[in-house]
Amino acid sequence: MSVEVMARKIIETLDSSNSDDVVKNLLSLKGVGQGKALAIAAALELGRRRSCHLKAPVRNPLDVLPFLRNYAINRKEHFLAVNLNGSHEIINIHVVTVGIVNRVMVHPREVFEEAIKVNAAAVILCHNHPSGNCNPSDEDIETTRILLEASYILGITVLDHLIIDYENYFSFMEHKLLFSDED
Repeated sequence: MSVEVMARKIIETLDSSNSDDVVKNLLSLKGVGQGKALAIAAALELGRRRSCHLKAPVRNPLDVLPFLRNYAINRKEHFLAVNLNGSHEIINIHVVTVGIVNRVMVHPREVFEEAIKVNAAAVILCHNHPSGNCNPSDEDIETTRILLEASYILGITVLDHLIIDYENYFSFMEHKLLFSDED
C-alpha cells in the first residue's frame, strides 16, 4: 500500500473516531499494528496540546501563562513572542531565541519577524528565568525599552513582557514598566 493511500485511510479513520476509540479503530487498518497505532495517537495528542492555545483570548497575563509554563522549567533562558490578532487571540507562540543559564541575546529584528509574517496586531513578550527569581534585571528593562521603540515603528503593540519561572511570574504591565519616550 502506498504512503498516500495509507495516509488517506488513517485520516478517514481518525475523522470517524472519537478520542476514546482512536487506537482500536486504527488497529482495524491493514498495516497498522499496536506500535503504529499508539504512535499516531500520541502524535495527535501532542498536536492537540501544542495547538490548544490557538484562538485563546488574552485579557491579562494570567490568560497566557498556562501556554508558557512548559518553557519555565528550561535550564536555559528562552525568549518568546506570543503573537496576537486584533481581538487579542493567540495566533502562535514563537521561540525567538535560546540563551544560556542567565542571559539571552534579543534583537527587535528576530522578535518581530514572525509577528510580521503572521500579521500580528500585538505581541506579548516572555522569557524564563531559570534561577527562579522573576524580578527583571537592568538588562531586561533595557531590552524591553528597545523592543517597545521598535514596536511603535512597526505598529505592533507590545501588551506585556512576562518573566516566568515554574511557580511565579513578573508582568511589566502590572508593574507599570511598559513605558515610552512620550510618557
